[in-house]
Order: sequence, then C-alpha cells, then structure tokens
Amino acid sequence: MFDYRLHIADFFNYCQYHKNLSSKTIQAYKVDLRQYEAFSKNLTRNTLWDYIIFLNRKYKPKTAKRKIATLKAFCHYMLIHDLIEYNPFDKIETSIKEPLVLPQTIPLNIVNQLMSYLYLQIDLAKTDYQLKSAVRNVAVTELLFATGARIAEICNLRKNDVDLHGNTIKFFGKGAKERIIPIENLEVIGILRKYYMLHEQDISNSGIFFINKLKRRLTEQSVRNMLQRCCEECNISIHITPHMFRHSFATFLLEEDVDIRYIQRMLGHSSITTTQIYTHVTSSKQKEILKNKHPRNKLKI
Repeated sequence: MFDYRLHIADFFNYCQYHKNLSSKTIQAYKVDLRQYEAFSKNLTRNTLWDYIIFLNRKYKPKTAKRKIATLKAFCHYMLIHDLIEYNPFDKIETSIKEPLVLPQTIPLNIVNQLMSYLYLQIDLAKTDYQLKSAVRNVAVTELLFATGARIAEICNLRKNDVDLHGNTIKFFGKGAKERIIPIENLEVIGILRKYYMLHEQDISNSGIFFINKLKRRLTEQSVRNMLQRCCEECNISIHITPHMFRHSFATFLLEEDVDIRYIQRMLGHSSITTTQIYTHVTSSKQKEILKNKHPRNKLKI
C-alpha cells in the first residue's frame, strides 16, 4: 500500500529549496501535515472527504481552508513527481465560504493621541536607556502608520533596507516579494534618523535596523506589548494592534480617493481582490456620513 508519509520530508525540501517558501509557511505546513498524519495513515479521496468534514466541525473557515490548502500543495507535489497516478482532491468540492470580517481601523484622533503620548516619553526620558527605548517606540509606530507595512516586515528590516538619504524603505513581504516605499513626511524621516543616530553602533554590529535592549532583533510581540502598555497609560480604551495601522493606512488613503491599485502595490498584495476588502470599510463610512450628516435630516416636514 502506498505510504504518503515517506514523501513528507522531501516535500518540505521542495518547499524550501525549489519554491523558496518562508520558514513560517513551512512550519505551518509541518503542523498541518502532522495533524493529518494523526487523522489517517491513508491519503485517499474518501479519507480527505472525512477530514474536510472534521476540519469544518472543529475550526473556523479560514483555518480549515489553510489546512486544506496544505494538503492540496502536498498532493500536487506528489502528482508532479509521479508519486501518485491521480490527485485525490479531484472531484472533491473544497470551497468554504468565509464570513466577511471588515478590517478594524484606528480613528485618526486616537492615532494622534497615541503618537502624542509616545513623543512625550522622549521628552520625559531621564536615562540613556529610556531615551533610546522611547525613540525606538516612536520610530516603529510612525513607520507602521506611514507605510502600512506588516509588523513582521518592519521587525525584519535590515540596515541596508532603510535608506535615510533617499528616504525609502525596502520591505520583503510574503513570498519574499520586494517593494520599496518612499517616506515623504519630514517628522517620520526625522525620528528614523534620530533612532539610527542613537543606535548606530548596535545596528552596524547586528545588521538589524530595529533592535531590543539585548541588541537583538526587535520581536513582533514586543511591539504588541508596547502598544498595549501605552494605550493603557494614556487611557485609550480600544485595543490597538500593529496590524490595525495597516488597515488604517489603506482605509484613510482610499477615503482620500487614492487609486486602489496604488494602495495594492504599497501593501504588497498579489491580488487586488485582497485590497478590495477596504472598499467595504469606506462603504460603511459613507453610510454613517449619510445617516448623520445629510442635510435632509434637518428638514421639518
């Protein structure tokens, strides 16, 4: 009997060295395939059918779709390498409808309140460590809002990715896709230069642009914790995450009539369909405006 498990290790090598997938994607594949191994020793149309039912019962649609996509990628690998004669996914309906979840944005007045608090911490710093930390926190937050970059993209910035003379940032997004975002706001450029000046030696030694107190790469979780702490300290009631700056970046630009194709490129989306989720947000904004601001509401008939 064919044992698909004998080919899993080769599949991961194929993903890493042929498809050049990220380590995070490969790790997710490993988790998903281990789960399927625990579910069944066979990889047939019938077992896949039962597994899809199991996934839909246990997980939310987005998670179930990802786990199915992993198995599809593995089956495709075996098919193109002539390890199987047919794809067991043939004639299996795998489309799963996800509920439309609108991206959460940060009101502009809240962004202003948070930024003002972060800048204040620079003025209040009493030690060199406090100053360096405060400047770094402002620089990271400014970059989140100025570029709409993912927090992982910002934390993974290398020294050479940040051009403080040409005022550009080079990001490497999903699938190692490269995009360059110009920084046109003078205050953002100013805080980035100040951060670099304070940390220049450590940045040069590590090659990483944003570093922590141990002079290692700043982690995504550290930024999340920093934002949460600052929101609590300045009495912001809404829960703010780094990704909400990305949503806000796209939504505010769309509300300023920026062409969605430009926003797509700045966000690093492969498909404009992904970017179009923000049109739903602006549609809800239009509804709110017409409901509360339309002059018809002032008529007394």
